[in-house]
Amino acid sequence: MKSTVKHNVEIQYAVSRCSLGSILVASSAKGVCAILLGASPAVLLQDLQVRFPEARLVETAVTELHTKVVEFVEAPGVGFDVRLDAHGTDFQRRVWRALREIPAGATASYLDIANRIGSPKSVRAVAQACAANPIAVVIPCHRVVRTDGGLSGYRWGVERKRALLAREGAR
Repeated sequence: MKSTVKHNVEIQYAVSRCSLGSILVASSAKGVCAILLGASPAVLLQDLQVRFPEARLVETAVTELHTKVVEFVEAPGVGFDVRLDAHGTDFQRRVWRALREIPAGATASYLDIANRIGSPKSVRAVAQACAANPIAVVIPCHRVVRTDGGLSGYRWGVERKRALLAREGAR
């Protein structure tokens, strides 16, 4: 996905560890623009560079914001009240808003989300929007399951999805 970030916009990021592996938290002046999960900090940085090719990326020490994000990943039921700067198409942002309405401990199907946003025939596009989600856990695409309730793919791995749902009490 091509980023809408203008050239010379600064994005600050930090990488640390959490129970799900490495976590990269990035923010612009407008808010959190990426939370990426994975096994390798180098791969997470590469993902950030691909998502924001025009931005000036600045590595920082772990900040209070980063700590808040990690605490939320560890206990997602506590809520997260930080501004987001999610970059995506209008359709993706509609999907991501609908995902944020799914409470911790609950799940919804891709069809449920398609219906919620008024596009019942766009189940595949909903799945693609989930896969493009730049803000893991806070935009909870891990709470989206198949219509039969089974786990399907997750951008950061099905095992992480299973772990997140378990800690929320959904599985």
